[in-house]
Amino acid sequence: MPRVRRQNLPPALFQHLLDRIQSRQIPATQLELLAKWLDAEPEIPEGQWYKRLSGMTVCGEGELIKTFLRRGQSAKGVRVS
Repeated sequence: MPRVRRQNLPPALFQHLLDRIQSRQIPATQLELLAKWLDAEPEIPEGQWYKRLSGMTVCGEGELIKTFLRRGQSAKGVRVS
């Protein structure tokens, strides 16, 4: 199973993630939780997946994080722990 890629993201994707953090007002505390989860090098499925944190949902596909959702927004794919 793949792991989340943390380096060498496509520039357009990186900008999209930064835009979502700003537009959805993702607090730094949630980004800290995301960093701790990523530090554990979690295994993720090949297709669409999501990880629920206390105040946001991280959505990805394969090794890439694709977007961030606010709490309560619907996510697609397999829920990962």
